Order: sequence, then structure tokens, then C-alpha cells
Amino acid sequence: MKVVYLDNNATTRVADEVFEAMRPYLTERYGNPSSMHAFGGEVAHAVERARDHAAALLNCSPDEILFTSCGTESDNTAIHSTLEAYPDKRHVIATRVEHPAVRVTCRYFQSRGYRLTELPVDGKGRLNLDQIRNALSDDTAIVSVMHANNETGVIFPIDEIAQIVKAHGAILHCDAVQSVGKIPLDLSKTPIDLLAVSGHKLHAPKGVGILYVRRGTRLPAFIKGGHQEHGKRGGTENVPYIVGLGEACRLAAEHIEEETTRVRGLRDRLARGLLSSCLDASLNGDLDDLLPNTVNVSFEYVEGEAILLHLDAHGICASSGSACTSGSLEPSHVLRAMGVPFTRAHGSIRFSLSRYTTDEEVDAVLEVMPPIIERLRALSPFGRKPERAEA
Repeated sequence: MKVVYLDNNATTRVADEVFEAMRPYLTERYGNPSSMHAFGGEVAHAVERARDHAAALLNCSPDEILFTSCGTESDNTAIHSTLEAYPDKRHVIATRVEHPAVRVTCRYFQSRGYRLTELPVDGKGRLNLDQIRNALSDDTAIVSVMHANNETGVIFPIDEIAQIVKAHGAILHCDAVQSVGKIPLDLSKTPIDLLAVSGHKLHAPKGVGILYVRRGTRLPAFIKGGHQEHGKRGGTENVPYIVGLGEACRLAAEHIEEETTRVRGLRDRLARGLLSSCLDASLNGDLDDLLPNTVNVSFEYVEGEAILLHLDAHGICASSGSACTSGSLEPSHVLRAMGVPFTRAHGSIRFSLSRYTTDEEVDAVLEVMPPIIERLRALSPFGRKPERAEA
């Protein structure tokens, strides 16, 4: 059975070009980049080329790029190190829809006596910028706002947010794990101080990421040790994966127009097809304000886990917007923050595409979803409202 992979916000396939770029550094070019000999020096040059590619994608200086192990490490480093750098400031601002890498970290500091403000979103998943202005105080150390939500794809106006935060003098951290490589981001124009990237979300391998640190930003070392990564992250560099991430960044810059045109077109066709063919289906977010690869649809009176199992039987990979797949009866914290009703939140499915997604794969989903939803709704303990069933 052919796999139809529409779960790219969870992880992506490693691009062939990325794998080939990595291969020599797993075999014959295995030197330590910190070594004094030419063999290690060649490897050090490869790390710096990767840094150049990453900087080009983000339009920043290469010396503002730190390589990490993942987006979660980058997020944690940004928050922990900022609060260490500003020990007299005890206020943290985030949103209610942040990824757990940010959400759990901020709540950890709340348990340690920090004041935490979690900004709400509206029914479309959007922020009210006035609430950011009103939340800021002289005691605010850091504001952490994601660029785009990993579950719904809702994009936050990070340019405007950055202007608000910087006018107040606070540090702005942005989790851009889901957005980088999918929509343009120009850090020469947007005054973000700290920004997280994860390699495996843009066709690099798992286990490598980036923390962008704007010049002049105070950032004590989170992983203490050697001189690596400008003395900010001790430990010998994961050279093959850094090389792979650099190549992935180079490819992302080449393909970003395709992401915003062809991939967006496939996403729109999938979304509109599901909404028109499946009864009681609704979109979480607004297509005009979403990442070009992401659509999250709720199917009322149906369990998301059951939908995923039926899709899996057809070789289709997607994700549930409900936490029921991890054994919890509670729906996604993102959908709860948006005020999505219980009967819809539990039946939400996220489809996330990539530049490798084809028309045929979208057709496959549109073919199997209506009968799956009809069959599951007939079996659902919630049932359908009689008036809707007759309509």
C-alpha cells in the first residue's frame, strides 16, 4: 500500500539532496571541527557553510546563528538564558496556544515565582495586539510568541508584535519552528531577538535545530563547556546533521515560492473539498491567515482517533487535533483556547502538506474521507442532531 503522508507538521522526509550532502560527513570526512589539522579544518568550513545557508534563509548575519539539537532546545535556551540575563525582571508573557516547548517552560518558571501572562486568542486563533500592549510592564523580561501555530497553522503578525515589544524594551522570542521555509521571514527587518528553528520540519533530519540570536542580545550559555557555537553551547558539533540542515535551508529558500503557490493551492483544494463533502465539518482558523501547507478541520460528533485509524487503513497519515491519541480525554489546548466546542474539538484532524505532496494524494483523501465520516458518525455515541440528519 502506498503511503500518503500528510503529517508534515509532525516531521518531514529528509530531502535526497540533504542526505547526499550529509553522507561524506558520516563516512570519510569525520574530523573534529575544533582540531588544528587540515582534516578537521575542512569539516569546520562545512559547518560555516551551513551557517551561511541558514543565515541566507532568515536574512541575518551568520554570526547570529547557533546550531542546537532541536526546536525544543532552542526555545528552552531562549527563555532560560534570558531570565538568567535579567534576574531582576520577573514577568513572562506568552500565548495560550504555544507549543509545549514554550508553554511548559513558561509554567515551570511560574512555579518558581515568576508572574506569567498567557494571552488569549479569538475563535479564529488570532491575537488581539492591544492585549500585548496592556500586558507589558517594566518587570517584563521576555515575550514569547510563535510565528505560526503548529496545530492550526494560524499565522501571528510577528512584524507588528515585534514593534510593540521592542518599543517597550522587552526581549522578544519567537518559536518559528512551523513557519521557517514555508513563508518568508526577514530578520533584517523584523526586530526579533531570539528565534527557534527545527531541522526536521524543513526536510533535514531529526536532532538538529537553530537558535537565532540577534547581535547585542544578552544570552548566557545554557549548555556550558567548550568554545563551540561562539561559547554559547558547549559540545562537539553534530557536523553531519548541521551540514544537512544547511542544505535544507538552501533548498527551502529555493522552494519557498512553490510553498506559497502550488502547495497552498493543494491545501485550499483539500480544505474546500472536505468542507463541501463532509457533513458538519468546519475549519479551525481562516484559510487566508494560515500556513500554506496546513489545514485543521473538525468533524462534529466523531472522535479524531477513530478517523485517524480509518485513514491509516488507507495508508493516509495525518494528525488529530485531540490529545486522545496520547490517552487523554481532553481536547487540544489550542482548540480549547479558541473556544472550539467539545463535540468539534474531539473530532479535529490536521492535514499538513509539503512540496512533495501531489494532486493524487489530495484526491485520495477527498475520496475516502466522506464515507469514513459518515460511517463513524452513525456509530458515534454523540450521534447527529435529528434536525441535521433530516436536512
